[in-house]
Amino acid sequence: MKRTHLSLAIGLLLGLAGTASLQAQQAAGDSGTAAPTAAKQAEATQLQEVTVSARRRDESLEKVPVAVSAFSSEDLKDLQADDIDGLQGAVPGMNIVQGRGSSSSVNVFIRGIGQPDALQTFDPGVGMYVDDVYYSRIQGALFSLFDIAQVEVLRGPQGTLYGKNSTGGAIKIVTKDPSSTPEGSIEGTLGDYGRREGRFYFSGPLGATVSGNLAGVYSRTDGYVTDPANGQKYNNENTKAVRGKLKWQPSDTFSATLAADYTKQDTALTLGEAMAPLYATDLLLGQVLLYTPDPGKYDFHGETSFGPGHGQKLTHYGASLHMDWHLADRWDLKSISAWRKLHSDSYIDIDATALQLGDVLVDLHQKQISQELQLQYDNGSNLQAVYGLYYMDEKVPSHQESYADDFIRFATLPITFLRTIDDRLENKSWAGFAHLNWEFVPSWTLAVGVRYTHETKDYWRTTSAFYGAPLQAFSEDPQAVIPGISKSWSAVTPSLSLEKQFTPQVMGYVSANRGFKSGGFNGRANDVATAAKPTFNPEYVWTYELGLKMRSADNRLQGNFAAYHSNYSDFQARVSEVQNPGSVNPTFGFPVLNAAKLKIDGLEFEGAAVLGEGTKLSTQLAWMDARYDKFVDPRTQIDPSLASLHDHVPFSPKLTARVALAHTFSLPSGSALTLGADAAYRGDTWLSVDNRDVLMQKAYTVTGVFGVFDSVDGHWQLRAGVRNLGDKVYKTDGQEFSSVANIQTAYYGAPRNWYASARYNF
Repeated sequence: MKRTHLSLAIGLLLGLAGTASLQAQQAAGDSGTAAPTAAKQAEATQLQEVTVSARRRDESLEKVPVAVSAFSSEDLKDLQADDIDGLQGAVPGMNIVQGRGSSSSVNVFIRGIGQPDALQTFDPGVGMYVDDVYYSRIQGALFSLFDIAQVEVLRGPQGTLYGKNSTGGAIKIVTKDPSSTPEGSIEGTLGDYGRREGRFYFSGPLGATVSGNLAGVYSRTDGYVTDPANGQKYNNENTKAVRGKLKWQPSDTFSATLAADYTKQDTALTLGEAMAPLYATDLLLGQVLLYTPDPGKYDFHGETSFGPGHGQKLTHYGASLHMDWHLADRWDLKSISAWRKLHSDSYIDIDATALQLGDVLVDLHQKQISQELQLQYDNGSNLQAVYGLYYMDEKVPSHQESYADDFIRFATLPITFLRTIDDRLENKSWAGFAHLNWEFVPSWTLAVGVRYTHETKDYWRTTSAFYGAPLQAFSEDPQAVIPGISKSWSAVTPSLSLEKQFTPQVMGYVSANRGFKSGGFNGRANDVATAAKPTFNPEYVWTYELGLKMRSADNRLQGNFAAYHSNYSDFQARVSEVQNPGSVNPTFGFPVLNAAKLKIDGLEFEGAAVLGEGTKLSTQLAWMDARYDKFVDPRTQIDPSLASLHDHVPFSPKLTARVALAHTFSLPSGSALTLGADAAYRGDTWLSVDNRDVLMQKAYTVTGVFGVFDSVDGHWQLRAGVRNLGDKVYKTDGQEFSSVANIQTAYYGAPRNWYASARYNF
């Protein structure tokens, strides 16, 4: 293809993607200082090449037959992303938001695949990695992006190259490595809602063969939800985190990096809004209306039955050791050893009112050790290979309490109610994988991978129910017990891709990948019948993809396209039901069904263009059609009024898009001023597996603006911005426990907020 034709094609698509999204185009590995003004001026005339390690070796983004998005540390700042959920809207087909009712968890879906239940007995559908270490729980995964070199988002099933298999995709966070020369930065930020934040980064040599770095962040806000009765603030931030690395490189053939990190959070409750009428269950009179939601627009006011001191606390820390050996001219060996520990002690007001209907304490402990070995081969020309072994051992004990003094009544008399739950989950995962990349003739490359996974889970659980007067006799201690059960699952997950380099600027590929997520045990088995059959089966997905990556010879235009089709089977769906209505002791259950088969089709585009000198246009556009082939739910067969309960796949909007425009002005002093704006669009999105009308977010657009001043010597960077400029009120997630008091709770994105920061680099 001639350059003029390529430029025309990319330019046309950039124009058509008029509602698209910012995509990173800068190279990885920010050294820790702001880009000097000279670099800013270089970026004014051409796009920077992006290097990714999506296939466990450094490659140009434009040469990798994988749908991957990459963001450098400066890209993340321009996205105004403080935490990992700041990527919302920036990646085609991805939904990433703060998890429901929690200040420290994250809810991620990629191409319609994720995990809609936050309970720790469910594995995430999207793998989260920090420096190649897998984080197995969504609790504690709402990472603060304070010392990041690069973030990569891989779309589609991952298994033949990554330590833990995942069905939806992977988010890979790469933190900064120690530098060989002294450098550092100090940054302070102020903003509304009481925002105050401090960050630091120091790096440099500690001897002839040793270097180190240390980074930290303190972030705090007062919260953007207010109790109108007493002025108490909720949905706040209060995070302290530190990370350090020591790198030892005694020779050109060996290096070892020891990393350690520690995060502590201590916040108030995360409150949502009750979206549906709430009812008590009177054992003689039936349902009693307790609460009617306000029909007006949410005004970020709320109240709770929890008193002071009932907030959300998290402690999360760990260490890892990366060792690399260059064994011979063509062989390298890598070892990744890691240990992590998590303690989350959180109160959650699920009904989001002053009533005590769905109030819970989740006291979760988790620890994991993992070991990965990789043997890499590269003949220097047309053949590369990775062979790997992976092992993870995880233990997750928890204690939970559920308070519902307003839920059960007897002849209008309120009955106190307490449920206690203790459980213990142990996971062991073993895997062997191999991946071969072979350019069998010039410009044609075949990649073949396979992974064998064997996972064993052991689970024990007991739950008890305690009623107050006059129903003490109906208390059950225990109410249901899973006395100890063990189950294993195995899977073979292959991958195959064929790549054609048509010209130095144009590459196309086709691929097929299989993903697997193991089965597990229902952590909500509150009755004898559910506890007797607590096991649910694995999920599987096959994804077939066609991609095209193009870049103009003058590095001013770039566009990546992907079309995919996924067959997704045995979707693990947690639903909500009353299992024995009308009895003196009704059971409100939450069975897990391997209920569904889905087909998911999609088209994705990412592009960027340098217009003139100093103006950059970035876009993202994704269309997705996710639908159930079947959803076997006994409730819909018994009750015809529930026939539409599964018409829509959750967190799978038809259209998402974003467009961003930034211009850099070269000032007479030699410094640089950059002004930018963006708009992100998201189509209608259902926020729960059971499609409840009040838990659907209509299509909306969020806008933002920012400005950056870089001094001529690169020492000072001043930045200010406004997020959610139009003050849009929009839902991001939902709690659906409709069998208990008709609980249907929505959580919202932050209202309009501004900030200003100053950073000094040295």
